[in-house]
Amino acid sequence: MFRNLIVAMRPKQWTKNLLIFAALIFAERLFHYNDILSVVIAFILFCFLSSSIYIINDLVDIEQDREHPEKSKRPVASGKISKTSGIIFSILLALISLISAFIIKIDFFLIASAYFILNLIYSFKLKRLPILDVLSISFSFVLRAAAGGVIIKVFVSPWLIVCTFLLALFMAIGKRRGEIILLEENHIKHRQVLSSYSIKLLDQMISVSTSSILIAYSLYTFTSGKSVALMCTIPFVIYGIFRYLYLVYQENRGDNPTSIFISDRPMQINMFCWLMAVLIIFYWKHLYTVISYQ
Repeated sequence: MFRNLIVAMRPKQWTKNLLIFAALIFAERLFHYNDILSVVIAFILFCFLSSSIYIINDLVDIEQDREHPEKSKRPVASGKISKTSGIIFSILLALISLISAFIIKIDFFLIASAYFILNLIYSFKLKRLPILDVLSISFSFVLRAAAGGVIIKVFVSPWLIVCTFLLALFMAIGKRRGEIILLEENHIKHRQVLSSYSIKLLDQMISVSTSSILIAYSLYTFTSGKSVALMCTIPFVIYGIFRYLYLVYQENRGDNPTSIFISDRPMQINMFCWLMAVLIIFYWKHLYTVISYQ
């Protein structure tokens, strides 16, 4: 039972919550150890909170998931966890997360609550409404980024919000396309909203979101007030977007974005290089001071 509950929490999906660390890095607070501790705690609480939502989502979609070749193996859909156990465990995770968030900081609690409520509405309603389904997913990523800024009391740049929203939208649309390709004629049985989409429409939406991401990130490097050396990171972003498109269109892996970041080696290397470039640009003065001191 314990093992199945852990699986139901979808720990692989916790990688999405790493976005909480973005404000810490871009606000140049990476050497403030109290801030690091605060963000780590926020990350853990969002992992519990998102897991609560995942279990609720599995309970709502239990019949549809049984029609899916992969999701049918999940503990709830396969019957390894009863509905009652799933409900109790989900409520417990949500209470632990929200009560802890309230104790830590009221602003953080409000964002965590907004995230939880938005995803509840998504699970019961928004996931069935075309366009609003992918927009609501994108907003949930924005709330993650905002939570990382609030917990350490720093201003969350509008550029961080815009880039986060567009990137999440890009991946959500790619996921819808991947689901249609993977499930073929059974896609409507699995996810009702897929009947409102076509491959042609999703391709056009992907094209628009791809251009928007590249423009927004490029403008950020020029106008954010940070070092102009950030322009050097643009090629990493372009490669990451194009690599993702390659995996979506050539290898039909768009149905599971998380697996791409976990298993695709070129994507991992590119993300590591981008992160190292950003850290060097933002923190070279700190690194120089440490090296000189030693």
